[in-house]
Amino acid sequence: MDKPAATLQTVNTPAVLVDLDIARRNIGRYQAYADAHGLKVRPHIKTHKLPAVAEMQLRAGAVGITCQKVSEAEAMVAGSSEIRDVLITYNILGAEKLGHLAQLARKVTLSVVADNETVIDGLSAVFAYQPAPLRVLVECNTGADRCGVPTPEAAAGLAQRIAKAPGLVFGGLMTYPPANGETAVESFMRRAKAVIEAAGIAVPVVTSGGTPSMMHAADAPVTTEYRPGTYVYNDRSLVSRGVCGWDDCALTVLATVVSVPAANRAIIDAGSKTLTSDLLGLSGYGHVLGRGDISIDQLSEEHGRLVCEGPINLKVGDRLRIVPNHACVVTNMVDAVNIVEQGEISGIWTVAARGRIV
Repeated sequence: MDKPAATLQTVNTPAVLVDLDIARRNIGRYQAYADAHGLKVRPHIKTHKLPAVAEMQLRAGAVGITCQKVSEAEAMVAGSSEIRDVLITYNILGAEKLGHLAQLARKVTLSVVADNETVIDGLSAVFAYQPAPLRVLVECNTGADRCGVPTPEAAAGLAQRIAKAPGLVFGGLMTYPPANGETAVESFMRRAKAVIEAAGIAVPVVTSGGTPSMMHAADAPVTTEYRPGTYVYNDRSLVSRGVCGWDDCALTVLATVVSVPAANRAIIDAGSKTLTSDLLGLSGYGHVLGRGDISIDQLSEEHGRLVCEGPINLKVGDRLRIVPNHACVVTNMVDAVNIVEQGEISGIWTVAARGRIV
């Protein structure tokens, strides 16, 4: 942690703030739920991309971390001696990525996923010559319609291919379902597990994820592990779903009013490069804390437009804290975040896995 050079009143804006007191509370809340229901927690680090926050999650009881890309995992492992177990939930293709994956597997306990034979064959071609086999989980589509095999029978077919592939071992089943998809997860995974076990193959892990319905994860009892991501910070999209409140939002953007060109309109120094243009089904681009009457209705790259039905009652130089629609994207747009503890900036943390997209 670098020593802070400013206070909330003097820090250059736009500034991304992370309140660690809130983040710790969010981590503890979900860990307590998981412990009470016999679930292992493997948080997705895409939201924070910070080794120090991952360490907080591990110390609270998480069994490891989830990453989306190989380079992201490399950055997290390089930044912490405590990160020793990593799941990469993405189809990995290409000689260069596979080479990096093999090096990473020598440093930590590593698992990956696959939803097709091409990925499996590529992994096998590399890990057949490595000192230890690679654990591979089959990704299943339980309703999100992104990646994943479409049927339990297809999952069983890939499980058998993995079990027979040189250098690989079958590690279980993985899914990223839509919100409130626990019924579909239970049905799909229960059937897939039964078919795979009938073929004489053990299914050691069934891992699911998603913050919006994380407090209902136990409604799919076949699940052994859960991978929440955004829960550590929360954001406007989650408040809108009723998952949390504004007081549970650890990441905010501090912005300065740079113009008040009309009685009902103001401009801030945070645009799409800071707040993100993600809408996630919402109207507007963030929530101004303490000013529910204000809408952020337009973004350009460096400008955010605030409007109000009545007088906006802002002046040039005023500072506002904004909860973004989607916290994960904000993290990836800044080199560092300002750490807030007990209401004041206590340090500056470099976002170690920022821009790690390969």
